[in-house]
Formats: sequence, C-alpha cells, structure tokens
Amino acid sequence: MIHPTAIIHPKAKLDSSVRVGPLAVIDEGVELGAGCVVGPHVYLTGVVKIGTGNKFHAGCVIGDAPQDVKYKDSPTRLRIGDNNIFREHATVHRSTKMDEETIVGSNNFIMAGAHVAHNCTVGNHVILANGTLLAGHVEVQDRAFLSGNCVVHQFCRVGTLSMMQGGAAVSQDVPPFTLVLNGINTICGLNTVGLRRAGFTAEQRMELRLLYKFLFRSGKNLREALAEAKTEFTSPAAKTLMEFLTDTKRGVCSDDGGRESEEE
Repeated sequence: MIHPTAIIHPKAKLDSSVRVGPLAVIDEGVELGAGCVVGPHVYLTGVVKIGTGNKFHAGCVIGDAPQDVKYKDSPTRLRIGDNNIFREHATVHRSTKMDEETIVGSNNFIMAGAHVAHNCTVGNHVILANGTLLAGHVEVQDRAFLSGNCVVHQFCRVGTLSMMQGGAAVSQDVPPFTLVLNGINTICGLNTVGLRRAGFTAEQRMELRLLYKFLFRSGKNLREALAEAKTEFTSPAAKTLMEFLTDTKRGVCSDDGGRESEEE
C-alpha cells in the first residue's frame, strides 16, 4: 500500500488502509484516516489531522507554512474532514497561530491549482474550481461553487449555495444563494440552478427571489431594507440570508441593477 520511494516520518500516523504513491513525503505531525489515497509527489506536512476517504492527486502541498510575514515557524494546525478530493498541485496552508486552525470540511472538490490560505474555513460540499485563490481568513460556506480563477480577498465570507462565475473577484461578502458576475463585487440575482439541485421548491425559490429584490433592488438603504424585511420574510432560508447580511463586517457585494441571469 506504500510505494518504496515514498518518505514517511516514523511518527506520522497512517491508518493501515492508506495508500501512498511514489515520491510522496509525509512529515511527523500528519494523521491520515482510513481509505485515504496519497498520489505521487504529494507533500503532507505540519500538524495536520486528516479524516477518512480523502484523495490527494499528484503534486498537492497540504499543511505547509502560511504565507504570512508575521509567522514564526510554530507548529500550527490544519484539520481536514472526510471524502475530499484535492486535485493536481492544490495547496492548503495551516494557520498562523497555535490556538487557531485552517479547516476544510467534508465532501469538497478542490481542483487543480486552487489555493486555500491560512486560517480559512471551507465548509462541506464546496467546489473550488481550477486556479481559485482564497486569501487568509476566508470563510466559504456549505455548497458554494467558485468557478475557475476566482479570487476572494482576506476575511471575506462566501455564503452558502452561492456561485461565482469564472474570473470573478470579491473583496466584500457574497450573500447566500446569490450569483456573482465575472467582475468585481457584483451579484446579479439568485443561483437558481444551485437552489434547484439542493432541493429548494419553486415556492421557496420564489420567496428568496422576492426577498432578493426587496433587499437589493428596492432602492432602499440595505440596513433599512433589512429591518423591514425581517417582519415580512420568515422562512429558514430567508433568515439565513438576512442573518448573513446583518453579520457582515466587510460589506456585501452589490446588485448589478439588471435582471437575474437564471430564469425559473
């Protein structure tokens, strides 16, 4: 199960079912759960706890030191859940401080050349397509889809079931359920396809559509619109969107003023 050219530190903890390919390197602080597959030339380092069923394709670097000038070589941490796929040359860096973690949840698909920086939190069922870059302290919530070569500024949040078109860049929060245009900090309506695939009914999608228009296309100040919307929209999904907007610290992406790009 372990290729003879792989280099594995004797104190690394590997389940007996783990497979390790040629020229992979696994350092001392790494723990690998059952069923993991480590491809050729993969480098696993740092204090990294990895769950079950994860697959690391050729050239991944997982758990290396954060790209932060304040970092001082301490054994900081990365935690990875179950059943994730890391494609060729994806990179995930551990946290900057001992009492913090970089976290990748479960069932995520991190494609070739994507980067998850220090102190990021990636939820579950997230897709980061080829070349996507997450700066430090970014939060990507469950079922978000970031298309190829998207860029997310440090400390931003990408809401659940949102989708970023290829090449989009954000330096503000992406509200849940929305679609980000190819450009900077611009949303254009709901991620209707993603909502359908997640099992949202036509009625639920319609309520979110009405809420979106009320918040982003009514001409009202967002804070004012939020205060009014809380008395009219009471479903769990509506509350998720409104609570996300209430909690923003960087501000949120703004609507482009046009019609939604996806039709019901």
